[in-house]
Amino acid sequence: MRGKRLVMTVCSLIAVAVWSADGWAAPEADPIKPRVPDAERADARKMKSPLTVTPDIIAKGKELYEGKGTCVNCHGMTGEGDGPGGMLLSPGPRNFTNCKFHKKRNDGELHWIIKNGSPGTGMPALIKGGVITEEEAWMTIAYERTFCKNPE
Repeated sequence: MRGKRLVMTVCSLIAVAVWSADGWAAPEADPIKPRVPDAERADARKMKSPLTVTPDIIAKGKELYEGKGTCVNCHGMTGEGDGPGGMLLSPGPRNFTNCKFHKKRNDGELHWIIKNGSPGTGMPALIKGGVITEEEAWMTIAYERTFCKNPE
């Protein structure tokens, strides 16, 4: 587990070293676009978190987001999709501060992406890859939802 975090950190540092303002694709242009394949989206949308979201669950999600889950490397500390590891990705990482994204994508879809990765992007399969567990993914989703500060 520690080796995977080290690899992610080294990749992030390399990305920062070679990144230039001209080369960064920036956070994705269409944050509302679904990333779960059409054939699997209906089943993903049926998934519900087994957790009751509490301040403790959100705190654990934050810890996972910033640590073991390695989310911060690409999505950034503030969730804007501007982390050092994401600066060479095209499309750029999801911007979790976009409340329209949160309204459009449900928890099951986010869980599917954390589990399976995101086709056509740099998002790896964190559950299948053994980085985090199913329960930890739900905690991380609860934290990611806190980035939307002004829901409409």
